[in-house]
Amino acid sequence: MKKLISCCIVALLSVAMFAQKDVTTFLGIPVDGSKTEMKKKLIEKGFAETQDEYSKYLSGEFNGAYVSIYIGTNKNKVYRITVRQLIGRSEKSTIERYNTLVGQFMKNKRYIALKDYTIPKDEYVFLSSKEERYEAVYYQVPDITKFNAATLAKIKEELKGKYTPEQISNPTEEIKKEMIDVATKNDAEMLSMKPVYMYISRGEYDRYYINISYVNEYNRAHGEDL
Repeated sequence: MKKLISCCIVALLSVAMFAQKDVTTFLGIPVDGSKTEMKKKLIEKGFAETQDEYSKYLSGEFNGAYVSIYIGTNKNKVYRITVRQLIGRSEKSTIERYNTLVGQFMKNKRYIALKDYTIPKDEYVFLSSKEERYEAVYYQVPDITKFNAATLAKIKEELKGKYTPEQISNPTEEIKKEMIDVATKNDAEMLSMKPVYMYISRGEYDRYYINISYVNEYNRAHGEDL
């Protein structure tokens, strides 16, 4: 009986630890779990299974454009969702769309941008000759409801002269921002585990595609199999 109780406690603790993990989301869905589960959730969001001569993927409308969606896994766990526009664009149209998306990310309070990734207008005619790939990296804002006890203790210590414990327990949007600033300053990894990459790729016939990858760094391979 004691052994059974111990096993139950361990199981409950494992579930609690998993529930507290703050992972990247796509359309409100955690980038986590099995590929089958993820596909089901995306289909419920309105995407449809599609197949062409090269691969199988999901397709549908996302942020005003028709896209294909690819699910990346590592050891049967989803670690990446990549959104790619279905129809290639011209060089100029691609940069205009890319810059529009850069602006949208920078204005979105759910993301942190470390720099402005806007492509200068004088580079419009040089995109096809560039060797490097244009890429922007954003980070989803950490979820304060999933901060662990150590992080909350540091926040309370740094903000104790400015806010009461009650204010920190029931923060306004302004206080939430300060709490996140303190948390990420003390734990840089917290931010790095929730990246979203946007990049331009070149296809056939000089058509260009914008890709956005939502990555869960907890599930990505980090060389442990080498």
